[in-house]
Amino acid sequence: MKPMLLENKIILVSGGTRGLGAGIARAAAADGAAAIMITGRDESAGKALAAELGNNGTDIRFHAVDLADPLSAADSVRATVASYGRIDCVVNSAGITTRGTLLDTTVDLFDTHIAINLRAPFFVMQAAVQDMRNRQAPGSIVNIISFSAHGGQPYLAPYVAAKAGLVGLTRNAAYAHRFDRIRINGLNIGWTETEGEDATQRAFHGADDDWVSTAAARLPMGKLGQVSEIADFVVFLLSDRSGVVTGSVIDWDQNVLGGHD
Repeated sequence: MKPMLLENKIILVSGGTRGLGAGIARAAAADGAAAIMITGRDESAGKALAAELGNNGTDIRFHAVDLADPLSAADSVRATVASYGRIDCVVNSAGITTRGTLLDTTVDLFDTHIAINLRAPFFVMQAAVQDMRNRQAPGSIVNIISFSAHGGQPYLAPYVAAKAGLVGLTRNAAYAHRFDRIRINGLNIGWTETEGEDATQRAFHGADDDWVSTAAARLPMGKLGQVSEIADFVVFLLSDRSGVVTGSVIDWDQNVLGGHD
């Protein structure tokens, strides 16, 4: 019988209504989480996922947030604590990948990337760590970052700026709260097959219906990253099974940084 890695844990999944966030919520429920608060802007998708996952015994709730508002980001933690009395684990998986180069990025686009991809995780972590410290309880946080944080593509300039900031923030917070027994890690995920990526490829790159298979044929492993695989690894990092690991930002990709022909 598969061990339940998240048994009795109360978990917040930011950006949990679709894509990777929804996959993480599904994996957490399958691994025995007592309760999961999923957040996002799409109320219908959030409530549908909560209804779907609630059938296996995990208490799933949806809380609407606008992560461009830092008060709304922190409020998602307060809503979790109000609903369940505490928060044990956080996954910051919400994000945007709207395109922009160094030359054509507007101030508004830059500020939106910083607000959602960096500032929101900051204030979600701040509120969660405050609850954990107030209870003198351990906790675990996983930030979904990006392989592009190493430098990325020219058309992702504001995205890269925000995600690179999240790498530094992850390590800073992990160091600051290691003696609180709050473990904070990150995943630099690579090209992943999600609904959001499909929409992005079609909107910005003129992709057709065969773009996934065409792209997969060019990749070393013959496929894009899969949500279920990443979600299982996130569950592992959230759980006690990952031991003392903190401050690690792990490249989840089939490219090898520094390798070249």
